[in-house]
Amino acid sequence: MRKGASVCRLQGLAQPPELAQDGVLVIGGIFSFRTEQDFVTNTFQKTPEVRKCKNFNFREFKFAQAMIFALNEINQNPDILPNVKLGYKIYDNCGAMDILRAALALLSGLKGEISDDHCTESETVQAVLGHSGSGPTIAIEQVVGRFHIPVISHFATCACLSNRKEYPTVFRTIPSDYYQSRALAKLVKHFGWTWIGTIAVNNAYGLDGIDAFIQVAQEFGVCTEYYETFLSSDPPESILRIIKVIKQATSKVIIAFMSHREIKLLASELYKQNITGLQWVGSDAWITDPSLADSEGHSILVGSLGFVVSNAKIPGLEEHLRRLHPSPQKKACSGLESLQNVQSYFTDVSDLRFVNSVYKSVYAVAHALHNLVTCEENKGPFYNGTCADTKHIQPWQVLQYLNTVNFTTKEGERVYFDSNGDSPARYELVNLRMTNKGTMEGITIGIYDASLPESQHIIMNNIPVVWGNGLTKEMPVSVCSESCPPGTLKVLQKGKPVCCYDCIPCPVGEISNLTNSVHCVKCSVEYWSNKQRNACIPKAMEYLAYDEILGTLLALFSFLGVFLSMITSLVFYCHKETPLVRANNSELSFLLLFSLTLCFLCSLTFIGAPSDWSCMLRHTAFGITFVLCISCVLGKTIVVLMAFKATLPGSNVMKWFGPAQQRFSVLAFTLIQILICILWLAISPPFPFKNMLLYTDRIILECHLGSAVWFWAVLGYIGLLAVLCFVLAFLARKLPDNFNEAKFITFSMLIFCAVWITFIPAYISSPGKFTVAVEIFAILASSYGLLLCIFLPKCYIILFRPDHNTKKHIMGKTSSNGMH
Repeated sequence: MRKGASVCRLQGLAQPPELAQDGVLVIGGIFSFRTEQDFVTNTFQKTPEVRKCKNFNFREFKFAQAMIFALNEINQNPDILPNVKLGYKIYDNCGAMDILRAALALLSGLKGEISDDHCTESETVQAVLGHSGSGPTIAIEQVVGRFHIPVISHFATCACLSNRKEYPTVFRTIPSDYYQSRALAKLVKHFGWTWIGTIAVNNAYGLDGIDAFIQVAQEFGVCTEYYETFLSSDPPESILRIIKVIKQATSKVIIAFMSHREIKLLASELYKQNITGLQWVGSDAWITDPSLADSEGHSILVGSLGFVVSNAKIPGLEEHLRRLHPSPQKKACSGLESLQNVQSYFTDVSDLRFVNSVYKSVYAVAHALHNLVTCEENKGPFYNGTCADTKHIQPWQVLQYLNTVNFTTKEGERVYFDSNGDSPARYELVNLRMTNKGTMEGITIGIYDASLPESQHIIMNNIPVVWGNGLTKEMPVSVCSESCPPGTLKVLQKGKPVCCYDCIPCPVGEISNLTNSVHCVKCSVEYWSNKQRNACIPKAMEYLAYDEILGTLLALFSFLGVFLSMITSLVFYCHKETPLVRANNSELSFLLLFSLTLCFLCSLTFIGAPSDWSCMLRHTAFGITFVLCISCVLGKTIVVLMAFKATLPGSNVMKWFGPAQQRFSVLAFTLIQILICILWLAISPPFPFKNMLLYTDRIILECHLGSAVWFWAVLGYIGLLAVLCFVLAFLARKLPDNFNEAKFITFSMLIFCAVWITFIPAYISSPGKFTVAVEIFAILASSYGLLLCIFLPKCYIILFRPDHNTKKHIMGKTSSNGMH
């Protein structure tokens, strides 16, 4: 091939850039100054023409001017790329096809053909800035990325772009939607909204963003009632379908992951149908878009919440924007028009959130080129520490330096890229409000910083929030089911999401002390749940106490018995020389009254909280005093029998059972019981015991018998003496005497045996403290039986019938029967 022959020819016509400036190193930019175009159906029979765009977008044009301003600022800065002028080529295209056409132009240049002697003079840009949309950015990367040309986006937030295998040349100066999705999910959780609706634009930006949001929201316990998608180019029926879903839904919070085009369509239709009271939470693609106020029904969006990148100041940018003049080639303009005194969105620099991202993108490329150009030999990033050839810089070399770029802006913001080409996640939480000018403004009410600890990611300031539609000052509630308070258990409703549940009270004996508890905790063995089932409280200790009615009554009857016994003793003592007292063995009578007094008193040891000494005392004292009592009664019965035997001719039986023998018999019978009680206390004594099996909600304090054998041995011995006494008294009941004591002893023993026979089943079957009450009742009943049956008739005669208290009357019946 001869020298100068054409080696590469451009296919089709080259498209010139909208804005351009020559330079040693050139940076490309693709922005959509006009965001809409007429719909055209391609026939695929001829090369499609460049379609005209309409509806001028001042924000995109502002982005382009920010790029130009930054490049001019760098060219004037001797500290960055000294003696190297940066140029730019900025394309204004809308529609995916024409955006790709611009990307190819930045890659190939404008020359129609390149000859072999000029092949080293490449027109390829060093990097491409743009696009604002995630979809176009993906398309651009798939074209220029094959040639390792870096693509730095200021507004493409799709989480998919963090995939380094799919998009190895993409960098972003705006955080990924992965972080925005997590921030939105945490925001929803922060306000307690667990039942929400989600709507997304049907493209990579919307689908990936809302999917990431739903995934994180589920981790935080937030449920999605519905999930709808649509495009602004969809037929009207799709919008109406979504409006119908919103009207029928019960959730009051809607997460909208879409652009300003889709949200304006939704707001307009909601306004037409007068649907209000919704709380919108928006993505950064629309939440602060200045064109929102231009749409019908924009009031629907007042109070919306969303995250946007932090605001910033760019000194000198306003002067740059105001110095711009229209082209004199345009018929409607002279070229002399000035923006110096014009107040508009274009010249307003109070909100430079996304403009600052463009500014940082330019500086990131400039710092990468500066590091490349100023590389010191043997310290470079390439093989063996080599540096790039500054006369023939390759795109992959710029890409390598962009991976390691790290600098701080004039405002103190640190700029770097992680291993996925993403910027650190830091957002401002904004609240949409109407201004006096009729525009919509995002007021910062908090921040989200992913670099802080998990619990401090969202930090609110003290600015009051305007809620849904600006109609209320109260935060809206959006839950499927109200929170389950402590004391209840969450039970999921069948066939519904986990946020829909019923609150069931914890079972008796179990508690939950947390809100929305998924299970109840059983209280420990000595504790029980309170009425609210939110705390375990010590179980009530139940025992027969003096301060309760039953305990008080039993104690009163005990003291009454003691009082009657003492009164009886006093009566007998005052009339101890009378025939009736002397005829009934006064010594045994006084001993019997003393033992009855002890019987009444020992019942008091069964009342009150059991202790070691009371448990041992109550049963042993009861056993010994009752044996003493029965022994006295038995002695009196034997005396009666012996006395009448002694009246028979030739009988000297009384010498065998005189006073000494009577005392000995009482002592002997009592010592046997004392011996049994000593063995019981020595081998297995009674002790205080907490009975937790009888009731679940309270503890019965009782005296454990230690050994039931010894307890029944004590009772058995008492029963044996009682039966023996009853038999002897029964045999002596018809002995001749006007006052035969054996009759009363028989009746008293009948009552005694009846009481203690019925005591056994009642004792075994009575629960808790009533077991003790039954035992006290048996003691009192049998004691009163003995006291009243034996001593009441005698006291009646002594006090009210003294004429019968004579030896003649007492022995009268005996005389009449001839038995002297």
